[in-house]
Order: sequence, then structure tokens, then C-alpha cells
Amino acid sequence: MSLYTKLVSGVLFPLHERLKHHSTVSVHRNMERSQWLPAGELEMLQLSRLRTFLEDIGEHVPYYRQLFDSLGFRPEKVDALQALQQLPLMGKPEIRAHSEQMKADDALGLARFNTGGSSGEPLIFFIGSQRVSHDVAAKWRATRWWGVDIGDPEIVVWGSPIELGAQDRVRQWRDKLFRTQLLPAFEMSEQKLDEFVNTICQVKPAMLFGYPSALAHIAEHGQKRGIDLSGLGIRVAFVTSERLYDHQREKIEQVFGCPVANGYGGRDAGFIAHQCPSGSMHITAEDIIVEIIDAHGKVLPPGQSGEIVVTHLATRDYPFVRYRTGDVGTLSTGGCACGRGLPVLQDIQGRSTDFLVGQDGTVMHGLALIYILRDLPGIASFKITQESLQLTRVDIVRGEGFVTTNEQAIEDVFKQRLGQGVTVEFNYCDEIKPEKSGKFRYVISKVA
Repeated sequence: MSLYTKLVSGVLFPLHERLKHHSTVSVHRNMERSQWLPAGELEMLQLSRLRTFLEDIGEHVPYYRQLFDSLGFRPEKVDALQALQQLPLMGKPEIRAHSEQMKADDALGLARFNTGGSSGEPLIFFIGSQRVSHDVAAKWRATRWWGVDIGDPEIVVWGSPIELGAQDRVRQWRDKLFRTQLLPAFEMSEQKLDEFVNTICQVKPAMLFGYPSALAHIAEHGQKRGIDLSGLGIRVAFVTSERLYDHQREKIEQVFGCPVANGYGGRDAGFIAHQCPSGSMHITAEDIIVEIIDAHGKVLPPGQSGEIVVTHLATRDYPFVRYRTGDVGTLSTGGCACGRGLPVLQDIQGRSTDFLVGQDGTVMHGLALIYILRDLPGIASFKITQESLQLTRVDIVRGEGFVTTNEQAIEDVFKQRLGQGVTVEFNYCDEIKPEKSGKFRYVISKVA
């Protein structure tokens, strides 16, 4: 660790957080210790925090005060994590319908946030300083697993209008002080990609952080330009907010000469899990309780796949309790070779809308169709949209070597997977733009 990094992580950042009335430093210190607790002790810590959290929101949050009264639910009686199952699942519609009642009556300094809306209407919600402190601490711990600390040079490739719209002078100076540089992921023109590659070469960051699609795109561009990016000293590429595909991981690792660490979470649900160097996706168990449910809302045991539901224990100002993420995953039945007691998400398969539905009702992941497009020559980029059981649209940017017979090959596979009665519509364009959030999605199903 350089002297400057020690100054930032040990002095400047703690001072910054203290001035903002955040408890990030103390939360992080506790997390560094608790990650090594045995699984049983971590579960007891979760239970203690859950009980305190439920008592708090039952007293201060109008929505939950009324809900607990109507159910006869007594938070102080909670003696097992399974007691959460006495409470209803919470989704975006319920939060929208009760937004004001979700705010704690003693909450101060709530900040308004919204999701990107890539799977439908954006969700507007609020975050308090406790939630911010815990989320930042969770990310800080995870980057340290890979030898990166606050103050090490970092390049962030991001597309959120919230981050990009908040670049005032104070924030710009702060980012310079902490050696963080933001590259906007909205525009990926040849000129912009050249600028991004040049910036990465000049900065020589210890860490890249951003969408896997954006980092893979930059890597491919650098490779096409014949620029060697593998000797810059990058320790890790942290990716989040999109599904990480194998071909993206391979491209990023090959070009930048560093491992890829996956992070899973969302602006609404928080930082749920991060990948350690041993390869496991560790849940931030000190703050997050994860349940996996089936289509009927029944909680499934580890090893079975279903929708990921989270309860964030640092959201007392605007609670997220049994919140349906819309993502599909599996809890692991075992631990990790790294020795951390933190539970593991064995598999994160993506959003439910990344799944396709055949005309016979068969549900399949978008990868069932993605591979045919990836393996055909002359397809620079693509996007699949299942409009209905009868119609699927394919947007394609043609590259060198494209041949019109590709259409028949694609249509044949789509009909095999989705049904012979499906109409496959092709649309050729110069560019496939990301979602409003800056994310890129290969597959969208309006049926799933």
C-alpha cells in the first residue's frame, strides 16, 4: 500500500465520512472482524440485528406499525430468522402505493433515489445515512479482498444519471483526492472508446469498476486497436449491475491481465454479495438476509433455484423487508475455501425478464438464444426482445463478414427453442443503445 493510499484510507476518508455523519469506518471495522465468524455465530448476529431492526421499524415506520398490529406480529418475540416468513413479501407496487408511509417518523436527511427502470417503470424510494454507511462499508471490505483500498487509483465506468448528474465541484475535488475517475458508459462511439482506452493507459488504475458489458466493450476495442492493456498493474476488474457472462469475463481478464470479481446488488436492494478470490459470491450477512422463493412465494431450501428476496437490516429509515428483487438465484449448501463464514450465493441467473417462454410454456434462460448469435460471423452486437409468445424481435449491428444466410440459421434455432409458430423479426441498425440506466441487456422478455 502506498503512503498516499494510507493517508486517504486512514485519515482523509474517515474525516470525509465523519463530516457527512456517516458511520462507514466503524461499520467496516466490525465487518472485517465478523466475516471470519463461524456460520452459526453469524446467524446469531443476524438474528439479533433482525430483532432490533423489526422493533425499530414497528415503532417508527407507519406502514410497518400498522402491518404488525394487523398481523398481531410481535418483533420482540422473534427468536429465529424464519420468523420473517410471517411477514408479506414486498415488491415495487407495494412500495409505490405506500411510499410516504414507508418513511420513519424520525428519519433525517433522506435522499431520493430511483432504479434505472430497465425492467419496467422506475421505482422511487429513499435512503438514509445508515444505509449509505453500511453499503459503502460492504463495498470497501470486498475490494480489500482483492488488495485494493480506498485511495488506490480507480476508474469507474458507469451510466447512472444520478452519479453523472451529481458531478459538482465539491464531488469532483473529492474524486480527485481519492483518485477515482468516472467514465460515462452512455456513449460508446469509436472516439469515446479511444478516449477511454487512453485514460486507462494514463491512469494505470489498481481497479476497474463498472458494468461487465461496458468493460468488455472497452477491452475489445483496445484489442482491436492493438493496444496492450495487460501490463498496467490492474489488480482486479469489479463488475456489477448486469449479469456477467463467461465470454465477458474471458475478454476482460485476457485484455486487462487481471481477475474479474463479480458483485451482485442494486440501488434498491443494496450490496447483496461480492466474489472473493476463491470464487464464491459471499452475502453481506451482517446487513442482508437472503431468501429464495418459488413462484407461489414459498421459501426454498439451499440448492434450489428461485427468486431472490432480501431484507436489508440497515434500512430503518425506509425499510426494505422481504423485497422481491426479480432476480433468480440459488443459495449454496456449503461454505467457501477462503474460510469466511459469510453465506454464499451459489448461482445468480439474472432477472426473471432475462428468461424466455416457449409457446408450450417452457421457461428457458436467454443464453439458449444468445449463443447462436454470438457464434455466427459478422454480428458486431445484438439484442433479443420477446414481444409476445408469437413474436420475437432481433436487433443486429452488422460487422465484417456478415452474410444474409445468418437470418435463416438464427430463425431455425429460435423456432426450435420457442416454437415453430414464432415469427422472428430482424431489425438492422448502426448501434444498439444501452438502457436509460446505462446498462446493456442482451435479452428482454415481455412475456416472462
